[in-house]
Amino acid sequence: MRSRWDEDEARRHAGSRLAMRVYTSRLLGQEPDLVLHGGGNTSVKAVATNLFGEAEEVLYVKGSGWDLATIEAGGFAPVRMEVLRKLARLEALTDGAMVRALRSATLDPGAPPPSVEAILHAIVPYRYVDHTHADAVVTLTNTPFGTGLVRELLGERVLVLPYVMPGFMLARHVFLATRELDWHKLDAMVLAHHGVFTFSDDARESYERMLELVTAAEDHLARHARLPAAGPAPAATDLLGLARLRRAVSRCRGGAQLALLDRTPEAVAFAGRADAREISGRGPLTPDHVIRTKRAPLFLDGDPDAAVAAFAEEYRAYFERHARPGVTCLHPAPCWAIWPGQGTVAFGANLAEAGIARDIGRHTARAIQQAELLGGWRVLSEAEVYEMEYWELEQAKLRTGQKPLPLSGKVALVTGAASGIGRACAEALGAAGAGVAALDVDPAIEGLFRREAILELRCDVTDPAAVEGAVDATVERFGGLDLLVCNAGILPPSEDLEALRPESWSRSLAVNLTGNLRLLQAAIPFLKLGLDASAILVASKNVPAPGPGAAAYSVAKAGLTQLGRVAALELAPHGVRVNMLHPDAVYDTRLWTPEVLAQRAARYGLTVDQYRTKNLLRTEITSRDVAALVCALAGPAFSKTTGAQIPIDGGNDRVI
Repeated sequence: MRSRWDEDEARRHAGSRLAMRVYTSRLLGQEPDLVLHGGGNTSVKAVATNLFGEAEEVLYVKGSGWDLATIEAGGFAPVRMEVLRKLARLEALTDGAMVRALRSATLDPGAPPPSVEAILHAIVPYRYVDHTHADAVVTLTNTPFGTGLVRELLGERVLVLPYVMPGFMLARHVFLATRELDWHKLDAMVLAHHGVFTFSDDARESYERMLELVTAAEDHLARHARLPAAGPAPAATDLLGLARLRRAVSRCRGGAQLALLDRTPEAVAFAGRADAREISGRGPLTPDHVIRTKRAPLFLDGDPDAAVAAFAEEYRAYFERHARPGVTCLHPAPCWAIWPGQGTVAFGANLAEAGIARDIGRHTARAIQQAELLGGWRVLSEAEVYEMEYWELEQAKLRTGQKPLPLSGKVALVTGAASGIGRACAEALGAAGAGVAALDVDPAIEGLFRREAILELRCDVTDPAAVEGAVDATVERFGGLDLLVCNAGILPPSEDLEALRPESWSRSLAVNLTGNLRLLQAAIPFLKLGLDASAILVASKNVPAPGPGAAAYSVAKAGLTQLGRVAALELAPHGVRVNMLHPDAVYDTRLWTPEVLAQRAARYGLTVDQYRTKNLLRTEITSRDVAALVCALAGPAFSKTTGAQIPIDGGNDRVI
């Protein structure tokens, strides 16, 4: 651990204790080996003025839901110290009652809910208190002689306590354990299986004391539990196996999940251990992780459907062994998996959720292997882990969780995504919660969206190898494929048949028809393993109502429509839907340059403005209108529709 303290930056935060608390909290939050995804908490004691102009001693403690890496002053809840001291002296208090008491004692009703460890922070008689789930220290306590080793390593000025359930029980335990202690003889406190507390009246001292203690633990691990260098990742990724695994987990979870495959050498080495199943099944690095990863990962050594079903059965049995009246069983699906020969896989309804499971899995795998070298991975009992997973406060968080987006966990691939309809589709699908691969031959596709949920790939649909590579990259990134939007296309110049150039004809067929055939062929094996999978082919109004001078375009789009009808017949037995859209007069696309628009308008004897709205409803059709229909077709409203040709043209008398 190296100190990130910067004197210039610190001076900019020296105006108040809370500002300095924000600064050092962010320093801690930047270290994933200290805190992961909202873990840990910090506080500072200060004086605040209430509504009546009276000075009150308050504890500014990290609010629930905030991440130390990005926390701001508004992320700290100001809680009255007088109330916290009284709560600490109570002999018994349910955690639900504690949360209500903390909320009522918060000076600002608009502040976030205070951390459930607020009482513990108040007990510590120092201005600044830092708490982390430091991997190195927790790893040491997860060994047979861990607490003794920590006492030996960190010295007499560190109080080491056994694990106690977070919340009021932990605060009460610390209160009783420290009543006879001289706090001035302590620099820190370690809670077995849970983490480290450091404290001081000086923010920098408390922060750097944390680094000093964790470094001592890291140094011990480096000397006595150094992991061997991992070999290279396997050359071939089993993408069909990944898609099958994702489908099995999604069905078990009751909703689409993304699957993040970790093929780093470290992940592959851990998955390849002969004892990987046994050691990974003993329990999590710290019980705080159980909400994100469950007690243990899935070990995949055969058919994914059978493996996931067995995992779910065992999870339900685990729940029944410890269930209390009135507690509802959580979903039984795995949150991460160990896959020998491939690595590890993390699951989630979105990239953020799956990424958290992946990161915790990485840290857990490393800690397990280090602990094994120190005598064995020894964690909390199954019953203790259950108590954390089904803690009333965690259950309350789940009940108040946000409603998922309509396409959460789905995976879509959109071609022609650098502009117009394709770009609008990629943006709309991403906004609806899907993981999206956005393809285009234009180099501008790279860096266009700047969103983690949108994979930008440069791809020429007339290049078979590029198409296959793009589909594979999509599956490797998100775990599968559920929605294919065949939108890439070109608009040849207007030419009457007798003047139609061979190159216009062949180029239109190559891009508008054959390119989409290749894309379908590459995608079909994964669509068959998708979740309510469908393909949407963007054809044209020219199919039912062609216009003069558009033979090359109209014939290619008609062929695309016929291709889609055949695909609908062939893929229906596999549950894959195929539908065609027939847009018309969508002029906010790159295909319609001002010159082309003027040329087409002139053919009909219209002005450009008249040509834009030459439909029955006299309305303009935009790329976003088409994208909205694509999202609808991908959703449940059209789950029983296939082989359809749907116009989006404002009404065309020739079509009608």
